Amino acid sequence: MPILTEGSLEFLSRSPEQTVRLGVRLGELIKPGNVICMAGDLGTGKTTLAQGIARGWGSLDPVTSPTFVLINEYRRADTVRLFHFDAFRLSGVGEAIHIGLMELLDDGGPILVEWPERIAAILPNERLWISLSWIDESRRGLHFSACGSTYERLLREYRKVVFGG
Repeated sequence: MPILTEGSLEFLSRSPEQTVRLGVRLGELIKPGNVICMAGDLGTGKTTLAQGIARGWGSLDPVTSPTFVLINEYRRADTVRLFHFDAFRLSGVGEAIHIGLMELLDDGGPILVEWPERIAAILPNERLWISLSWIDESRRGLHFSACGSTYERLLREYRKVVFGG
């Protein structure tokens, strides 16, 4: 699990359960307005990671893939909402705008975006970008890249809770 630069980090997850645990640790740190992008081919663990993030954030709702509904909304006890947006089936940026992505970004709740590369042009420049890759049946590679000072701080905090120190 090398630290590549101050603004990036790589993990090798050895199981879906470990991917969930990595997500829980991240979810405990995200704040209103955070944009977490999860890129990777089908089956690389984006929704599994999102399940962990939502659990760590405090979601009262079960987490499922928003591939067919495009947007899921999760609640927690303090009424803050976490949005989970899936751009896989979108034809492009125009459709993302049409279905209300800009309003979600303005809402103030954190947002998880699967397939962000399809709509990157309208996502904030400051964000946490996580690229997931398939290694084998149970292992996945996760590469975290912080874009902007807010996400560099988030990644530093994340590194501390995952590795200690």
